[in-house]
Amino acid sequence: MNILVSGAGLAGLALALDLGGRGHHATVVERANHFRVNGSPIDVRGDALDIADRMGLLAKIRENRVRATELSVFVDADGHEIGQMPVNEFDDSDHDIVIAREDLAQIMIDALPAGATVRLREHIESLADDGAGVDVRFASGDTGRFDLVLGADGQHSAVRRLAFGSERDYLRHLGLYVALAELPGEQRADRLNPVYNFPGHMATIWRYKDKALAGFAFRSDLIDHDHHDLDAQKQILVDAFAGHTEWKIPQLLDAALADPEFYLDSVSQIRMPSWHRGRIALVGDAASCATLLSGRGTSIALTGAWFLAEELDRAGGDHTVAFERYETRQRPYVDFAQNSVADTSELLVPSSWESINARTRRIAGTGR
Repeated sequence: MNILVSGAGLAGLALALDLGGRGHHATVVERANHFRVNGSPIDVRGDALDIADRMGLLAKIRENRVRATELSVFVDADGHEIGQMPVNEFDDSDHDIVIAREDLAQIMIDALPAGATVRLREHIESLADDGAGVDVRFASGDTGRFDLVLGADGQHSAVRRLAFGSERDYLRHLGLYVALAELPGEQRADRLNPVYNFPGHMATIWRYKDKALAGFAFRSDLIDHDHHDLDAQKQILVDAFAGHTEWKIPQLLDAALADPEFYLDSVSQIRMPSWHRGRIALVGDAASCATLLSGRGTSIALTGAWFLAEELDRAGGDHTVAFERYETRQRPYVDFAQNSVADTSELLVPSSWESINARTRRIAGTGR
């Protein structure tokens, strides 16, 4: 089959691998001028480990695992350590693997089969499904006809908007925003990742391998802004932390303002009754964003891509049957991930000093 995949993130790359490896021709289009490999370390968990093994990736994933969460410590306004992050509240088992996002992406890129094509600086502008195929018009002016179109283009999926309607119809905002930026020159021998809170806010440094990231989270209602306007996103972060000069907040904000790959987004879930319509289907965050609080976004991307590709084979190319079976197999993983975030936000971003102090008392004695 001739299949178009929108988005060259981890879900899109997984689809290209799984579909191309089964003899389909997968064309992946990506709006950015490069593969989206930046971001914080990610988890591969549970059954996704078995899927990664079937994809032939697990050995390299294990070789590139990093330590991150287990080295996180809470600090006060002066940077003094007050307790260790309770990692047992995040990890499912000792078998979970943490890996740098860029490393997993590169492992997948290196494994792309001959049947997969990636087109950067390109995205979909319109879709027309006539039942026998999908006619696509691209931003470049090119057109094409495909047997299937798969949206793997994230929380703000253009494929979902074009085929299923407004994002607001499916978005469930959890009251938080997160931001990430490169933080040059912040390597330390102890590799500890300090986390500072004041009510409704978190600032942190994630160190892994030879890199460091500035991380932020803050409580907020949904903010109406252009997700492609970098300056607007940076201003949202600056406004959220205005007037705070304690710990390393000014240094971290300077890094955010200087980073051309700066990331900011709401912590929101995508909840849909169905992930397919006609010859169009959604995978990963486009279908079922669980938020980074779940720690399962990558695992959902891997299982979803594998199930969809496998069911296309089992159904002999009958997309209607395959899409239904894909959803049946994937839905329990998504439900679990989306329902797992209830208590995480108050631990990481306490809403009051009372909550911060209660957490400090609870983890007292866990510092080094």
